[in-house]
Amino acid sequence: MGNSTIEIVEVHLSIVLVQRIAIIAVFAYVLSHTRAFRLLFKETTTGREKLALIFIFSLISIAGTYFGIPIEGALANVRDTGAIAAGLLAGPLVGTATGVISGLHRIYLGGFTAVQCGIATIIGGVIAGYVHMRIKPKTSEWITGVIIGVSVIMLSMGLILVFAKPYEAAWSLVSLVAVPMSLANAIGIAVFMIIIHNAKEHQTQIAALQTHKALKIANATLPHFRQGLNPISAEKVAANILTMTSAAAVAITDLERVLTHIGRGSDHHAQGMRVFTKLTKACLAQQQVTVAQTQAEIGCTEPACPLKSAIVVPLYCRDELVGTLKIYYAREEALTALDIEFAQGLGQVFGTQLELAALQHKAELTAKAELKALRAQINPHFLFNSLNTIVSFCRTNPENARNLLIELSEFFRRSLKTARDFVTLKEELEHVDSYLTLEQARFGSRLTIEHAIDPDTLDIFIPAFTLQPLVENAVKHGLLAKVDGGTIKILAQIIGRQVEISITDNGQGIPATIQKQILEYGFGKGAGVGLTNVNERLKAIYGPKHALAIDSVEGQGTTVLLHIPIDMEVVVNG
Repeated sequence: MGNSTIEIVEVHLSIVLVQRIAIIAVFAYVLSHTRAFRLLFKETTTGREKLALIFIFSLISIAGTYFGIPIEGALANVRDTGAIAAGLLAGPLVGTATGVISGLHRIYLGGFTAVQCGIATIIGGVIAGYVHMRIKPKTSEWITGVIIGVSVIMLSMGLILVFAKPYEAAWSLVSLVAVPMSLANAIGIAVFMIIIHNAKEHQTQIAALQTHKALKIANATLPHFRQGLNPISAEKVAANILTMTSAAAVAITDLERVLTHIGRGSDHHAQGMRVFTKLTKACLAQQQVTVAQTQAEIGCTEPACPLKSAIVVPLYCRDELVGTLKIYYAREEALTALDIEFAQGLGQVFGTQLELAALQHKAELTAKAELKALRAQINPHFLFNSLNTIVSFCRTNPENARNLLIELSEFFRRSLKTARDFVTLKEELEHVDSYLTLEQARFGSRLTIEHAIDPDTLDIFIPAFTLQPLVENAVKHGLLAKVDGGTIKILAQIIGRQVEISITDNGQGIPATIQKQILEYGFGKGAGVGLTNVNERLKAIYGPKHALAIDSVEGQGTTVLLHIPIDMEVVVNG
């Protein structure tokens, strides 16, 4: 075959192969806009996702074989484009697997160059994967791909010349296809890599917009979450998210109830309802992000519910689950990886905001508790009542009056001295005993005190002014109203890694209608003030699980229960 004829064949082959590459490029462009192909944009992929990528790239590589042009018993093709792109974009496992599958397929088709070409394709996938994993080229990805593609074609041509027989046929084939195949595969790899690079850039821009949006939402919601997680703050936060996103509805729950639901579906996803969708229950049970792409996966009991897909993110405060953030959309299969990352980011930001709010709340409560303690210590009613009692004993029982004066001075001494956040249980009980000694002097046989204190609990640190307000509450609001008075029992024991402390009275009890409300911060009046203050301090220091528990039966009495962790580190000032 003359030189001019060879040149004509090469030009023709080049044109046809580039046309084939154009078809693959269009396919790659369409794929780059699908959810399946966006797996390439993730930093890490699961085994199932890697299998999906192997399948996609193997199809592209095998299609390159079938798009080949038969010539002199062989195929001029663009098969290596798929294997090399797989390795460069998805790593050594996907590149090697794609190379092996498409290489073995080529060998299976047969021909006097089948083995050499198949081996070259396998080597191309392996090399591209190695480059992805080990080498950080300064040149852009498409240039690296072109160099590897041309190198693999040259390797393939070399193998044909060395091993294909007869040599004359091998040389004739190589002289015809080497340049067209190098050119076509180089163009194909370059186009493929540029398309994917542009798609990645597009995703990066979207991610940047999502980040900007998340920061705007975080800035807008910070003042609300300073109040903590409650229906009022939740409603304002949800309204901000709904305004700034394309969501159909936004909801926030605590561990049991819907705090707010803004947007579509609010007629049956109502504030105050117990958590009922299986998606939210799964999030609370698994304590991780849960996603529903269909209405059935959400698990709403309302058949006509307009919410078709959702992301539920757990909300934490100091590593403790406190609720969920739910973002709903009106279309099924509407959620992308970026949407999920956006929701996760919001959850993390809100968790930080709630933690900051808890710390601020703790600081405020500490200041209020210290002020309240000082005021309680110099409570004029308590002081006057105690002095009147002592005066009455001065003539009838001077020794008792003397002892009561000592107890009164001891009570005030301990009160004024204790400026620490934490004291031992022994110190707190001594303070309580001083108070009760003075009260027993007033009420005589009407007030009985019983103790059941495990000696192992005495050196455990608890927040200062924790028990005295509870005991005072039991005396003033539990027993005083009873003509014959009653008994207060103080119990402390170790259960697991906690100290359980209970204060029980057989007084008038608390009406069932206000038992739950009396612990709400800012609600308590009268009997509720002491309980509320202690309850909020315990939650701020140890978390919501360590709130006070009240068991009261009206007309029979009340038990207040608290649990103090033993192994929590505390800072003792003063």
